[in-house]
Amino acid sequence: MKAGWEAKSIATFAKTGAGGTPKKSTKAFYEGGDIPWLLSGEVANANIVEAKNFITAEGLKGSSAKLFPANSVLVAMYGATAGEVGVLRFEAATNQAVCAVLPSDQHIPEYLYYYLLHAKPSLVAQAVGNAQPNISQAKIKSLEIPLPPLEEQQRIVAVLDDAFEGLARARAHAEANLQNARELFERSAAMIFEESAANDNPQKFLVGELALPEKGSIRTGPFGSQLKHSEFVDEGISVLGIDNAVQNEFRWGKARFITEEKYEGLKRYTVKPRDVIITIMGTCGRCAIIPDDIPTAVNTKHLCCISLDQSKCLPEFLHRYFLHSPKGREYLSAQASGSVMDGLNMGIIKSMPVDVPPLERQQIIADKLSEIDGHTRRLAEYCQSKIQDLNDLRQSLLQKAFAGELTESEAEPA
Repeated sequence: MKAGWEAKSIATFAKTGAGGTPKKSTKAFYEGGDIPWLLSGEVANANIVEAKNFITAEGLKGSSAKLFPANSVLVAMYGATAGEVGVLRFEAATNQAVCAVLPSDQHIPEYLYYYLLHAKPSLVAQAVGNAQPNISQAKIKSLEIPLPPLEEQQRIVAVLDDAFEGLARARAHAEANLQNARELFERSAAMIFEESAANDNPQKFLVGELALPEKGSIRTGPFGSQLKHSEFVDEGISVLGIDNAVQNEFRWGKARFITEEKYEGLKRYTVKPRDVIITIMGTCGRCAIIPDDIPTAVNTKHLCCISLDQSKCLPEFLHRYFLHSPKGREYLSAQASGSVMDGLNMGIIKSMPVDVPPLERQQIIADKLSEIDGHTRRLAEYCQSKIQDLNDLRQSLLQKAFAGELTESEAEPA
């Protein structure tokens, strides 16, 4: 910390407060309300200028909610948004998942905002809770920050404002390039399938008709008591799941094994080289081709595994059709259903229509899409690398700012 600065806990120079939620079942607390009431998901904004929800004066009085003044710094305390921070620019109430640091004569709100951005990783790392992180108001009040004189705070804020504006422009540019690359690929893929439909005289099949004729050529994995997590062991026969179709290519994910003895009762779920797997629970529609060197393995209920009659359809073509054919994506998207998460089933996969050109053309189409996909992935990796570099630079600027090492030249990020 720079000489002449003081390290002070937030509680020593500012008051804090947490919000509250009026009883949902009491209509008088909400209907016709004109008092802005923020949820923790609305906090992540340097300038919070509007609210999506409102409560009545009766709701404010009948709950632990309270009005916080403009220029209060808000910190989300619970759940997925824990550690997010923003500056409130109008008088508003919040729910109990938000802590407000009220204005004081010892700090500039924007300075505290930037410091809390800097402190977010350590705050979240210290959060308690199993499924969801929980940052207590007490933790925020006890947080020590370097507190220089107001004039120096203002200088730091001005430099960071300029630097962050430049970083935001650079990030927006990188994200736009990433989105453009993805859209270009999707348009190219659609054109390839349209050209095939117009010129290749494709035959119409259902996926079920493209599989080998023997029973079980399209199968999901064991359900319920057939395979429990408690039966997994440290080594043995591999068990494949959703994580083996990451980024739509086969990858080894979490290590899951069953014993040889357990496998004897599950042999009908064995995956084979060049089978096509597609995820049917959770993130539906991701797919991959089983590699030729696959060891003995079975699939879980989260995957549909298809053993194709390769005299009709190549795995590479069906794989790309699932992923990039407009008809295929539209079908899978429309059929996915489920109250908690999207889900497909084996019947839906079997009934999916596929326009199948001759085998030679299938290979050409698959190769073209693979080549374009490779270019797109490399561009996406470059854009994501640039975005990560910008994130790292942002943290570096914050580190310098609160070590007293920030200069005006930092406002010109490369």
